Amino acid sequence: MGPYSQAVEINGTLFISGQIPVNPATGKIAEGGIREQTRQVMENIGAVLEEAGYGFSDVVKSTCLLDDMDNFAAMNEVYAEYYPEDPPARAAYGVVRLPLGVMVEIETIAAK
Repeated sequence: MGPYSQAVEINGTLFISGQIPVNPATGKIAEGGIREQTRQVMENIGAVLEEAGYGFSDVVKSTCLLDDMDNFAAMNEVYAEYYPEDPPARAAYGVVRLPLGVMVEIETIAAK
Protein backbone atom coordinates (compact mmCIF):
# COMPACT_ATOMS: atom_id res chain seq x y z
CA MET A 1 0.00 0.00 0.00
CA GLY A 2 2.95 2.33 0.20
CA PRO A 3 6.68 2.83 0.60
CA TYR A 4 7.22 1.32 4.04
CA SER A 5 8.59 -1.79 5.71
CA GLN A 6 6.36 -4.20 7.67
CA ALA A 7 8.94 -4.01 10.42
CA VAL A 8 12.41 -2.72 11.14
CA GLU A 9 14.72 -4.19 13.76
CA ILE A 10 17.53 -2.20 15.30
CA ASN A 11 19.57 -2.99 18.42
CA GLY A 12 17.16 -5.65 19.69
CA THR A 13 14.06 -3.55 19.15
CA LEU A 14 11.44 -4.38 16.53
CA PHE A 15 9.28 -1.56 15.20
CA ILE A 16 6.19 -2.95 13.46
CA SER A 17 4.32 -0.65 11.11
CA GLY A 18 0.64 -0.10 11.72
CA GLN A 19 -1.24 -3.29 10.88
CA ILE A 20 -4.73 -3.19 9.44
CA PRO A 21 -7.19 -6.11 9.24
CA VAL A 22 -6.22 -7.40 5.82
CA ASN A 23 -6.06 -11.17 5.61
CA PRO A 24 -2.68 -11.88 3.96
CA ALA A 25 -4.00 -15.09 2.37
CA THR A 26 -6.86 -13.35 0.56
CA GLY A 27 -5.77 -9.72 0.44
CA LYS A 28 -9.23 -8.78 1.70
CA ILE A 29 -10.35 -6.92 4.80
CA ALA A 30 -11.60 -9.21 7.56
CA GLU A 31 -15.37 -9.53 7.43
CA GLY A 32 -17.42 -8.57 10.45
CA GLY A 33 -17.16 -5.79 12.98
CA ILE A 34 -14.53 -4.39 15.27
CA ARG A 35 -13.90 -7.70 17.07
CA GLU A 36 -13.15 -9.57 13.84
CA GLN A 37 -11.04 -6.73 12.52
CA THR A 38 -9.07 -6.46 15.76
CA ARG A 39 -8.45 -10.22 15.79
CA GLN A 40 -7.08 -10.06 12.21
CA VAL A 41 -4.83 -7.14 13.15
CA MET A 42 -3.50 -9.04 16.15
CA GLU A 43 -2.93 -12.16 14.04
CA ASN A 44 -1.03 -10.02 11.53
CA ILE A 45 1.10 -8.56 14.33
CA GLY A 46 1.73 -12.08 15.65
CA ALA A 47 2.93 -13.22 12.22
CA VAL A 48 5.38 -10.32 11.94
CA LEU A 49 6.62 -10.92 15.50
CA GLU A 50 7.15 -14.62 14.82
CA GLU A 51 8.93 -14.03 11.51
CA ALA A 52 11.38 -11.74 13.31
CA GLY A 53 11.91 -14.14 16.21
CA TYR A 54 9.79 -12.28 18.75
CA GLY A 55 6.52 -13.01 20.51
CA PHE A 56 3.69 -11.10 22.15
CA SER A 57 5.56 -11.33 25.46
CA ASP A 58 8.27 -9.12 23.88
CA VAL A 59 5.87 -6.29 23.03
CA VAL A 60 6.58 -3.16 25.08
CA LYS A 61 4.33 -0.57 23.38
CA SER A 62 1.25 -0.50 21.18
CA THR A 63 -0.57 2.37 19.55
CA CYS A 64 -4.18 1.68 18.61
CA LEU A 65 -6.02 3.82 16.09
CA LEU A 66 -9.81 3.54 15.93
CA ASP A 67 -12.19 5.15 13.47
CA ASP A 68 -14.79 5.31 16.26
CA MET A 69 -13.92 5.45 19.96
CA ASP A 70 -17.28 3.80 20.71
CA ASN A 71 -15.51 0.61 19.54
CA PHE A 72 -12.80 0.91 22.20
CA ALA A 73 -14.29 -1.58 24.68
CA ALA A 74 -14.86 -4.28 22.04
CA MET A 75 -11.37 -3.76 20.57
CA ASN A 76 -9.92 -3.90 24.07
CA GLU A 77 -11.59 -7.26 24.81
CA VAL A 78 -9.92 -8.91 21.81
CA TYR A 79 -6.61 -7.08 22.33
CA ALA A 80 -6.47 -8.32 25.95
CA GLU A 81 -6.59 -11.97 24.79
CA TYR A 82 -3.12 -11.52 23.29
CA TYR A 83 -1.64 -10.00 26.47
CA PRO A 84 -2.99 -12.10 29.37
CA GLU A 85 -0.12 -11.00 31.66
CA ASP A 86 2.03 -7.90 31.82
CA PRO A 87 0.41 -6.05 28.91
CA PRO A 88 2.52 -3.47 27.10
CA ALA A 89 2.25 0.27 27.46
CA ARG A 90 -0.41 1.57 25.10
CA ALA A 91 -2.06 4.61 23.63
CA ALA A 92 -5.38 4.65 21.80
CA TYR A 93 -6.64 7.40 19.54
CA GLY A 94 -9.82 8.09 17.64
CA VAL A 95 -9.06 9.17 14.08
CA VAL A 96 -11.15 10.49 11.23
CA ARG A 97 -10.33 7.73 8.77
CA LEU A 98 -8.02 4.75 8.32
CA PRO A 99 -6.60 3.14 5.16
CA LEU A 100 -9.12 1.17 3.07
CA GLY A 101 -11.91 2.30 5.39
CA VAL A 102 -10.95 -0.18 8.13
CA MET A 103 -12.06 0.26 11.73
CA VAL A 104 -8.73 -0.35 13.51
CA GLU A 105 -4.98 -0.10 12.97
CA ILE A 106 -2.35 -1.05 15.55
CA GLU A 107 1.38 -0.34 15.51
CA THR A 108 3.70 -2.24 17.82
CA ILE A 109 7.15 -2.06 19.34
CA ALA A 110 8.84 -5.18 20.72
CA ALA A 111 12.18 -5.51 22.47
CA LYS A 112 14.42 -8.36 23.59
